[in-house]
Amino acid sequence: MSLVVIEFLLYSGYPNNKMSITPMSLSPSALAFLGLAAWMLLLLLVMVNQRGLLVLTGKMAVNGFAPDGSNTPAGFGQRLVRAHANCIENLPWLMALLLYALATGQAALTDGLALVLLAARLFQSVMHLISTSALFVWLRFAGFLLQLLIALWWLLLFAGLAG
Repeated sequence: MSLVVIEFLLYSGYPNNKMSITPMSLSPSALAFLGLAAWMLLLLLVMVNQRGLLVLTGKMAVNGFAPDGSNTPAGFGQRLVRAHANCIENLPWLMALLLYALATGQAALTDGLALVLLAARLFQSVMHLISTSALFVWLRFAGFLLQLLIALWWLLLFAGLAG
């Protein structure tokens, strides 16, 4: 059966009419753009899973969740809701800069720091998930500050004021 599927993918109906299947190459900016979206979706899936389990086990009513997660049992659940909300608050401007670079053919300006930006975003969220102690709040802030500085640098590059 799998050979039939592979042949279907490789041929467009006629034996002499092969379709070319080549892996898509992503620039660092495109990878960071998709990585930011994937990270937010992953956090959402974990949150949906946790809430689903709470509902299915009868620990929470399906309509009993506060939007800010304040009534979610356990500290991790509350931190998860806040980490996801933080992504919703910050990802639009980060993704807008990457999308601008990609859409205008200026990805060369963002490629050098795009994966650093993604790593800083992941770092900030993970610190958010681990703890709300002062040390982790400072670490989380460091991740945010790095993202902010990269974004400001990119704006200066786009405006022709740096580089």
